[in-house]
Formats: sequence, C-alpha cells, structure tokens
Amino acid sequence: MTDDLIQLLPESVANQIAAGEVVQRPASVVKELLENAIDAGASTIRLVIKESGKSLIQVTDDGCGMSERDARMCFERHATSKIRKADDLFSIKTMGFRGEALPSIASVSSVELRTKRQEDHTGTLVVIEGGELLRHEPCSCVNGTTITVKNLFYNIPVRKNFLKSNQVEYRNIVDEFYRVALPYPEIRFIFTAEKTEVYHLIKSSLKNRIISLFGKKFESLLISVEEKTPLVSIRGFAGKPEAAKKSRGEQFIFVNGRFIRNSFFNHAVQSAYEGLILADSFPFFVLFLEIDPQRVDVNVHPTKTEVKFQDERDIYQILKATVKKSLGQVHLSPRLDFEHEAFLNNLKKIETEKTNEELRLGVKVGKPADFEAHKPVSIPGLSKPNKSDWQKLYEVLQQSEKSEKQSTEKQEQLRFPEEEPENIDAADIPENKFIQLHNKYIFTPIHSGFIVIHQQHAHQRILYEEVLKRLKNANIQSQKQLFPEIVEFNENDFQLFTELRPELEKMGFIFESAGKRAVLVSGIPAGVQAGNVQNYFHSVIEEYKNSLHQEGKELAESLAAAVAIKSGIRTGEILSKEAMSLLVDQLFACENPYYSPKGKPIFIKVDKSELDKKFD
Repeated sequence: MTDDLIQLLPESVANQIAAGEVVQRPASVVKELLENAIDAGASTIRLVIKESGKSLIQVTDDGCGMSERDARMCFERHATSKIRKADDLFSIKTMGFRGEALPSIASVSSVELRTKRQEDHTGTLVVIEGGELLRHEPCSCVNGTTITVKNLFYNIPVRKNFLKSNQVEYRNIVDEFYRVALPYPEIRFIFTAEKTEVYHLIKSSLKNRIISLFGKKFESLLISVEEKTPLVSIRGFAGKPEAAKKSRGEQFIFVNGRFIRNSFFNHAVQSAYEGLILADSFPFFVLFLEIDPQRVDVNVHPTKTEVKFQDERDIYQILKATVKKSLGQVHLSPRLDFEHEAFLNNLKKIETEKTNEELRLGVKVGKPADFEAHKPVSIPGLSKPNKSDWQKLYEVLQQSEKSEKQSTEKQEQLRFPEEEPENIDAADIPENKFIQLHNKYIFTPIHSGFIVIHQQHAHQRILYEEVLKRLKNANIQSQKQLFPEIVEFNENDFQLFTELRPELEKMGFIFESAGKRAVLVSGIPAGVQAGNVQNYFHSVIEEYKNSLHQEGKELAESLAAAVAIKSGIRTGEILSKEAMSLLVDQLFACENPYYSPKGKPIFIKVDKSELDKKFD
C-alpha cells in the first residue's frame, strides 16, 4: 500500500475546473464562439439562442473552416493555431489564443461541430457530450463552421442553479454581442433569440453600426474622436453630454480590437467630461486604442478582458486629452451646476424678477417639467395630512433611539459660519416659519429646536410611497394622448421595459406595439407631461438599472424608486412658502419620512441644547 496522496486529475475533471474560469454563464459561451468565428475570417456570423442560452447556443460562420484532424484537435486543452512559443504571447492579433474555450465548453454541455474548408469535398462532424467524444465522422455541410451548444451545465447542477433568471442572462448575452459586433462593422451579424430576429446588422461604417445597435437617437449625439501618437492611436466616437446616463452600461474601450475592462481608462474619459455632465452621470463612448502588442499583456485572465499596459499612465493622459479636444471642437459649454455659488446667487436675482403668480406655483421659470409632480402640490390619491401627524413625529423622534443616534451623527457634522451674522429683517421671515436655504434645504422650527429637510430627498420619498400605492391598488387614471408618442429602445433597455410593462400599465400608461424595440404610448397617467415621454422612459429605466443590484427589492419597489428619483424636485428648485408647507406636511404623512428611496437621510434634527452649546 502506497502512502502517496497526490494524483493527476482525469482530463474531464481538469476541463471542468478550467470551465469555471472560462465558462461562467451562457454569455461566456457566446463570447468565445463569436470570437472564434471572427478569427476564422468570417464575413457573416449568425447567432441563435433559446431559453437565454441555457438550452441552446448556436454560432454559424462562413469562415475558413477546419480539416478533419483540426476539428477533433480543437477540443483538446491548450490546442491552438494562434501561438507556437511563449514570445508569441506578445504579438497576438487574434481574439483567442489560449486553447481553453472549446474543451471547457464541451466538458459542461453537449456540443456538435460541423465544419468544412472550401477546398474539401466533405465536411466533418464532431459530437462531444460532457467531455466524452461520441462521434467523429465525415458529413455534408456548407463551407465554414457551425457549433451548437446544448444543455449548458447539465452535468454540473450546482453551477446551473447559480444562473440568474432568463431576463438577466439574456441581457448579459446582448452585452457580449455588442462587444463583438461593435469593433467589426465590416462583418454582417444576425442575432436570433427564441425564433425572433433581434438584430440583422449589415456591413457598414462604425457610426452606422453604433446607430443600428443603440438607436436612431445617436445619429445626432456622436462626436468623432481621433488622434495618433507614437505610443497609441485612438479612434471612435464619444457621446454628447445629452447622451450621458445614470448607469455605466454603454461605455466601450477596445485595445487592438479586443474589448477590455479598465476603470483607469474609463476614468480618463469621465474626466474629459468634467463640467459638461452631472457628477453621477456617465458618458457614452466607443473608443478603439491601437497599441504595439509588445507593450500590452493580454494573458492576464482566461476571459482576456483584463489587460496590463506598459505605459498605462501615459495612455491615460493621452486618452483624456484626446476626448477633451474632440468635445471642445464641437463648442460644448459646461452645464450649469446648481451647487455652484455663483449660479445660486444668480437664481436669487432671477427670483426677485418673477411674478407673484410664478412664486406661488413654486416652480423655477424656464426648467422643463417632465413630471408635474415636481411641483410640491397635492399628488393624486394623497390627501393633505392632519397636523396631528407632526406631534406623532416628534414623539417618534424622542422615543426612537436608532433615529436619534443617526440624527446625532449628522448633528456632529453641523458647523455654523464663523463670520459676523447678517442683520435679519423680521419681515423676511415667512409667517408659516419655513425658510429655504440655497434652494436645497428647508428649515423649520420645532418645540425642541429645529429640523433641516433635504427637499429633493423629501419629495422623492413622497412620490415613492404614492407610486407604490398606485401599483398595489391599481387605481388607474389615464388620459388619452391626442398625439401618441413612439418610444424606441436598444435591445437591453427593451427587455427591461418588457419586464416593467405590467407595472407601468398599473400606473396608468397605455402601450401599443410599434415594431421591433419600440412602443406607441397612447395613454399616460395624470402628472406625466405629454411631449416628453421618450425622455421620461429612458430616465426611469436608467434609474431602475441602478436599483437592480439592491438585493431584496421587489420589482414594484425598484420601479417606484426609479419613478420617484426621476420625477422629484431637483436641487435648485425655488419653492414658494405654500409649496414648502405642503411638502413638509406630505413628508410627515409618509410611512417612513426618514430616508429617501436610495436610503439617504431626509432630515436632521438639531436640539435647542445644541444651539445653546454653540453660544456657550
């Protein structure tokens, strides 16, 4: 009996271990197969999926095909035609090179390969199931290669159970499709899902490829970016500030034709937009960097999306300067910053020039209203609360140790200006004892001190609870559109919209089909302004994307939060006395007046004793 413990793993087990890094989900298989088709020199590539790739993924290309021997060898680990020696790793120009993808895929699924070279009379059929070869024989097929992957992870049920819903897996596949289709506009791509043609991309320019994938709205939103230096050549397109979104999804950087994830370079582009977009927004860009392969290491991770650069800091500076120059050439001016002191002072001057009627409405003149609920007036279905709610609030504040602790932490951060206080005219103090500061905070006294309310967070909470009531009660009040509006989406956003559609209809929207990835909005709920529905939906979907990562949130809650954040009062809104009064009343009638839908504090409480300490 031997005491040896270390043994060589069977090939099938080794392949399954490798599959854990290379094949993480159906989208991983799609990525590897599409990249193989590109390396084969295909001019047309067809992708077919069923059940979001869980039951079927098929990629067909008209590339060079494989010989009978190569058709079998491609399923062996580390068998590749791309490199011969270690030095070749630093001159790679193909998408694949490690020789791990196909054996990893074949070890966790059923794979059928049909391939034929143009010079051969017959093709080759290879069938592998769970890593075991079942068939290897001649067959009749057209030039090129077709790989069919069925029942992914059928032999690893634990991995299969970790897959997300079909909607989530489908969106991941679409993301991978974008990353492969964008850098190769000269290749025709046909993408079919559940027997429905999703995309049919003809050979075109890069700009037309972007428009085909992301929608016609980008036709007027793209800015050409181009620069050549001895270190790096940059080309592609950046979006105008209007194309910026709340999520990072539509940001693409390619190095030598390969999509990469690099937060450092993303930050370079983001920095170029400083002053043009809001701090929590992300610009659209599709940028291609051409770098000497010897100055790039693509062999960092099996997925090949993590890349190391020899001159990363220099490339960062060049990338930032190039994008900034391109933005400057179209004479873009920085957007107004509501937080900026000069702008706030200007608003105060404007305020004095407005009519009493405008001040009474509590709306800043000139700001487009996407959702009338941005005016702090009574929201449909929410009656004006009883003043007794105030006393209940104070009791809760005094009794709740948790709230007291959180408010105390905020109090510790409160600092008063050290310069001489200005003379205060008693006539300037509102009769209803509400004061707006910096068009952002509302101060109001209470018997034990005062509270400071963040008007934006407060209104978001009011809208959030109102939308939830509408969704639960389905108390729909729709108004027919005299001129129905068409709303277009890209594929991923359309899938999100499809997911949200039943809830949106409960809110009072009426939709009709308007072709692929588009709907006709013929009815809207009270409060949504006609004529700006497309912008409204895109903004809501962006906010909804940001809430998807929050665990434990139901769909209705995520949608309500998205609508509230999109529609709420913004920093910089000038509110009338009546508007402030009603906003505060409605806030303290909410079930949870303490936190906004994003979990941010709505108000802080400062005790009179704290003020006494400040003045000894």
